[in-house]
Parts: sequence; C-alpha cells; structure tokens
Amino acid sequence: MAKKRLQKKREAARASAAQTAAPKAEPVKKATKTVAPLKVETKKTEPVKVETKKTEAVKVETKKVEPVKVETKKTETIKVETAKSEPVRLENKRDDDRIYCERLARHLDELKWLYCELYQDNPYVTMHLNDLLKVLKKFYDMRGNALKESDLKREKDPTWYKRNDLTGMMMYVNAFAGTLSNLESKLDYVQECNVNYLHLMPLLDSPKGRSDGGYAVADFRKIQEELGTMDDFADLTAACHKRGINVCLDFVMNHTSEDHEWAKRARAGEKEYQDRYFFFDNYDIPSLYEQTCPEVFPTTAPGNFTWLEDLHKHVMTTFYPYQWDLNYRNPIVLNEMIFNMLYLANQGVDIVRLDAVPYIWKQLGTNCRNLPQVHTIVRIMRMVCEIVCPGILLLGEVVMAPEKVVPYFGTVEKPECHLLYNVTTMASTWHTVATRDVSLLRRQLDIISNLPGDCVFQNYLRCHDDIGWGLDYEYLENFGIQEVPHKKYLNDFLTGKYPDSFARGELYNDDPRLGDARLCGTTASLCGIERFGFEGNQEGVDRAVRYDITLHAFMLSQSGIPVIYSGDEIGQVNDYTYKDDPEKADDSRYLHRGNFDWKLAENRHDPTTVQGKLFPALDKLEHIRTSHGVFNSNVPFHTIDTWDNSILAFVRENDEEKFIGIYNFSENNKVAWINEEDGMYTDLISGRELEAKGVQIPAFGCYWLCRSKK
Repeated sequence: MAKKRLQKKREAARASAAQTAAPKAEPVKKATKTVAPLKVETKKTEPVKVETKKTEAVKVETKKVEPVKVETKKTETIKVETAKSEPVRLENKRDDDRIYCERLARHLDELKWLYCELYQDNPYVTMHLNDLLKVLKKFYDMRGNALKESDLKREKDPTWYKRNDLTGMMMYVNAFAGTLSNLESKLDYVQECNVNYLHLMPLLDSPKGRSDGGYAVADFRKIQEELGTMDDFADLTAACHKRGINVCLDFVMNHTSEDHEWAKRARAGEKEYQDRYFFFDNYDIPSLYEQTCPEVFPTTAPGNFTWLEDLHKHVMTTFYPYQWDLNYRNPIVLNEMIFNMLYLANQGVDIVRLDAVPYIWKQLGTNCRNLPQVHTIVRIMRMVCEIVCPGILLLGEVVMAPEKVVPYFGTVEKPECHLLYNVTTMASTWHTVATRDVSLLRRQLDIISNLPGDCVFQNYLRCHDDIGWGLDYEYLENFGIQEVPHKKYLNDFLTGKYPDSFARGELYNDDPRLGDARLCGTTASLCGIERFGFEGNQEGVDRAVRYDITLHAFMLSQSGIPVIYSGDEIGQVNDYTYKDDPEKADDSRYLHRGNFDWKLAENRHDPTTVQGKLFPALDKLEHIRTSHGVFNSNVPFHTIDTWDNSILAFVRENDEEKFIGIYNFSENNKVAWINEEDGMYTDLISGRELEAKGVQIPAFGCYWLCRSKK
C-alpha cells in the first residue's frame, strides 16, 4: 500500500509540474463599457525567420509552437467587448444563431481555402483558422441589436450605397469640434450640409509628436484622450445612425506605432512579438529589399528600414521610423487585426477605410506593392464582414490609376472592396486647373466609363492628404510634355510662383533629385479666393467662388460617392499657423488641416459674403443630385466633343433622363460647340431653358443640362 501511495504521489507531482510548465490561459472576459481591448493572442507562437541565402519570402518557423486551445473554457486572454452593445432582440437566440450559421456556411469553404493557401507553409494553419472562426462568433454575439437590424436591412438591399443619395464629408474631430461629445452637438450643422456619410479622420490613440496625423496607432481600441473615450465614440455613432448618417473610420493595416503594446514587447526582447514585425540582426536582407522597394518619403523618411540602437536590430518601416510594418506572414497578425477591425465595427463604424492596403504583404525581390497575397487578405476581410457585420463597407485607399485599381474591387462572384478612391481624376482635375487643357481629364473619364458597372468610386477635390502628380505621362508625351518639367510647372502654378497665377499652395516632400514634389492647399486657396481676397479684388473673388462651385459641380456629377472636405463648403483658405507649432511645422499638409472657422460659417446665410455665395450653391447642387436618378452610380456616361480644349462635357443617360454637364476651365467666356439635336434642355442650376447646341458658358462656369425622356 505504501508503495502505491508513493507511486500516486510521484504521478501527482509530475502532473503538477507539467501544469506549471504549460502556458496559463485566462478565462473569456465579457467587458462592460470601460473594458480593456480584445486581445486574442497565442503565447509562444512560431518565430518568423528570414532566409538569408535565398531572396525568398519571410517564412514562419514551425518547431516551437504551443497550440492555441480556444475551444476550452480556460483560453488565452479573450476580452470581447463592445461599448454600448445591446442584447439581441431578434425573434429569439436560436434565430440569431441561424442567421450567423447561414452567413458562415456561404463563405466557409472559400475562407478555409484562402486562409490555408495563404499560410500553407505553416503546419499549424488549421489551428489558427479555428481560432479565427471561434472568435468571429464571439464578435457577432456581442454586436448590438440596432447594428444587427441595420445589417439585415442592408443585406436585403445590397446596392444601397450605389445610388445618388449618399453625400460625404471628411473632417478632423479636433479641428471641427474639439471633442467627440462636441461633435455630437454639431450634427445639426452636418445635416445642414446634406451629409449622411461622415468620415472622421484618425482618432485612435497615437503618440504626440510621432503620430503622422493619427496614422501611427498605439492602441486600436482606445480613442485619443483629448478627443474622448470609446464610449463617447459609440454614443456619437449611435446619434449619427438615428439621423441616418453613416460613419467612416480609418483602419491602419500596414503598421503600428512603436508605442503599440506589441512593439513595446518586441523591443523588450520578446521573440513572439518581434515575429509580428520584420526584425533583422544585420543589413544583409534589408539591403536586398531596398534594391526593389521604392521610398514613400524619400526626403523626410528615406529608406524602408530603421536601425534600433537599443536592440541592435533593423526593423522595417515603409513610412516613418516610428511606424513599424506588420508581418502578415504571421497568421496571428492577420487574426488580431481582423479582431481589431470587428471591434471598431461593433462601436458603430459603417465604412472601414483600409489605409495603405497595397503595402501590407512584403516579399523579397518585389516592390512590396499590390502583391497577390494582398488581394487574398482583402477578400478574407470582406468575407469576415459579410459573416459578422454585412452592413459594413470596405473603402480601399489605393493610390493608382482607375484602370489599375480595378482588381481591388474583386469580381462579381468574389468581391473585395466596396469602394475605392478616385485619386487619378482628382489629380487630373488640378492638372486641368493649372493647364486649362481638359484633354487628360477627358481621357481619365473615358477610361472610367469603360470600367465594369459594379465599380463604385469615392470622388473628391481635396482631402487631408497632399496632391501627388501620378498622371498618365505616357499619354502626355504624345503632346511633347515631359514628366519632370511638367511637374515643376504644375507646382509653380499652384503655389503662385507662375506669373499671374491665382492659386496659393505649398509643396510637400520636395525631392530635388527627382524633380518631384507634392502639393498642399485648400480648394478655396487653389481656386484664387485667398489671393483675391487678400488683395481686396472683389471681381477676382467672385470669379474664384464661381470656379470653386464649378469644380464641386464637376465632382458631384461624377459616378460614385462625392465627399467634401470640411471647410470647403464655406471657402476656408489655407491655415499658415501650423508653422508656429513645432510638432507640425515640418509637415506642410497641416496647411489644409486647420481648425474649422465657426465665425466664417455664420456668414453662410449672408449672400454678400464668400460663405453666403458658396454654401447655398453647393447646397443646391447636392439637392439636385439626390433628386435625379440620372446621378446613380450605375448610370452609363460618356464624354462628348466641345471643340475647345478648355471645356469638358459629358453625358449621363438612363431611361428617364439625359444629363449633360459642361465645365469651363478657362478664365475667358467660351462657347461649348456641342450639338445634341434632341430638343430643349433645362439647366438644373439656373432653371434656364436652352438647346444643347453652341452653349455660351462664362469663365470658370458650368451648366447642368437635363431633359426628361418621358
């Protein structure tokens, strides 16, 4: 008996030692309003190793891995939370589960196939996939009832965002209202601007002085303290939804701040967290990357790697040294970032802007842009949203020509992004302002008109960023226009250096070696309102206001969703005070990121002021657009000849109406020599009736001609 008791004690001791050696997991914590962020992380994950002899992709090592046991009661720390989430009030819990299971069933086979293909070299790929699937259900269960009801409604109307009733506005919360709570009190003004799509610029926690305007995220589950809390954000989105306003938020996928918890733990020497980034002990592999990877900021942040003296390692930093690139070859990174996205969706975000999405997959020997694996990841994210939160739209920030961004829409059978930025048309518009020649702009519209009808672009004149001159120089060379001198001309004109230029802007990231620079400035300043207002030239101001309205009319009449930059509706000019702020002085983009001028906004009902001329004109254009189905995104359009290089005209036509937009980019009164022989038209802007033949159009003016076909 003694021997048996001794044997049992030894077995118990072995079991206790084994339990102590195993990684301890904490129970699932369902948090209340002020809970800590969801973090589904595995301990002792396979370290990412980079082959040094071959120029191959980063591979995940497969030896020292502890399997994740999400299915047990005691799992790795899962803190599923949604601020202000409500209990499900559908028919019953069983119906709610049925809805989820039906959505999952539609996508499960493809989701498994893509995930396993992406991580086929990882022997624990099935484990990571199971982790993903189990936590998706937790996020669905925590999704508020109001959001689930919205999901169901939008599932039944999948083209809801393709009509002509969405008008967007983008803004910085601090610049517009100071805090999220104050913004909620300003929603009457937002609605007065006819806005039902509100893009809030980055507002997640980021370190001061190293934030890149909020794009260096230190915590994906925390709001910048000066703006408020995540509860304030959830309150704001709920208030917006009651008014029919959709909320868009940036989701920074490519990198985190060096102040992020992962980065801090990586810097502390934890191999697991170093494997979530790209670390190298010497410069051998980074030097190979540098041979094929272009520089994003060649003057302000040259190169794609940063040396960390405290670690004696190089880390990949495509953008700024304080923004560490995430390694999506590690499946934990993809899973965790998907969970971050779903967390934000559960706070009431309707449109997720995927920041710098072409950069997220890195592979040696390539330019690390637009690789096939990027599309796999975006497709996975689209399916995840359709399973958990199908009312969400994905907006891809892909800065390329329209015909080149089309792959990011995916296909009809396997869609990726719902929306993409129409960057090239924006840049070509300002090219036309500087050259007074519409040839390039017309070519861009012709290209877009021939793209598949399911492509929905987000159109804009100005935004938080600079204007880059990624134009079609191969086409321009047919007219003897060379890239470097032409970029210099554009920048000279739009910064006011060119003789008699009306524009006032500043350069950003000037690179004398390449003869390249980008442009900053508000719409009003680039149209001449700043210059002529400063000079006291009322005639010049009136002409500049007319040009401002014409450019917005052109943007509003394009196919897709128009988005106005906050302040443009009242003609706000450049803010040069950024130069007095040490944290902003080196970034000229703050020229057009100034505080919203509420005193100026008070003038919007005074017709003798710039604001009183501009605000009502844009209001009228926006109402016209939403009241005519001919502006729906799926309505075909084509350009027509005007026989004048400074006048652009295009036709939109459906079964009910025919629309002709005419835009004069010249400082002279002109005649648009169109010849549409199908009866009388009404100018929707002025109410005037006229034939669409030999239309006389004032300097910097426009017409919206429309004819009913019934």
